[in-house]
Amino acid sequence: MAKKPKDTRTAQADSAKGEAAAKQPGRFKQFGMVVRIVHQHSPKSIPIAVGIMVAVLAAAVLIAVLTGSWLYPLLLGIPLAVLAGLIAFSQSAQKVQYRLLDGQLGAGLAILQNLRGNWTVDPGVNANRNMDVVHRAVGYPGVVLVGEGDPQRLKSLIAAERKRVMRVAYDTPIYDVQVGNGEGQVKVSELQKSLFKLPRNLDKPQLTELRYRLKALPPAMQAPRGPLPKGVKMPRMPRPRQR
Repeated sequence: MAKKPKDTRTAQADSAKGEAAAKQPGRFKQFGMVVRIVHQHSPKSIPIAVGIMVAVLAAAVLIAVLTGSWLYPLLLGIPLAVLAGLIAFSQSAQKVQYRLLDGQLGAGLAILQNLRGNWTVDPGVNANRNMDVVHRAVGYPGVVLVGEGDPQRLKSLIAAERKRVMRVAYDTPIYDVQVGNGEGQVKVSELQKSLFKLPRNLDKPQLTELRYRLKALPPAMQAPRGPLPKGVKMPRMPRPRQR
């Protein structure tokens, strides 16, 4: 039997996925890019990480010399040295990331999207023409509204989003946070830590139910969808009366 020709759309989609995967850098290239960025903005970070690795390895060698057994100290010392160096480097990379994000629009969202644990984030649930925006994070503490923009304009924007959420959240705790360096705001570098400090108010079934109710919440700003029906004319603006 003759083989059926492969669907052109499927073939194009597969080729597009292949090209996208080929364009993405590998893990080693990504790590090299991170190393270059960290070295550029914090030149002392890499020597400190290497120094920590050498210190841990030297301690393992010293233990081996004192005990007269080289096998176990080195088997434990080498992985511990590498792990300690990587931890020190990752902390430096995180500080550089916070430094680069500080003051940038969308910095809070970048931190929210990298939250560890059972968190879900809905970006831009409310916004205005002045580029002030409110994001919604949902986790075991409840609902957290994170605002980015002008502090005065964010107050009314967060208050409006709080009212919307209260329609379906009922007795669920709702927290609000403003990202920034001003008084009463939370710095980008402290946003993740401040969210993890919130108390655990919900269990897993309550959290699942809350997310289900929030999905049914209509968006804050709705735009008309689809073309206008045929035969419908846009209303004309009234003309000013002439005196």
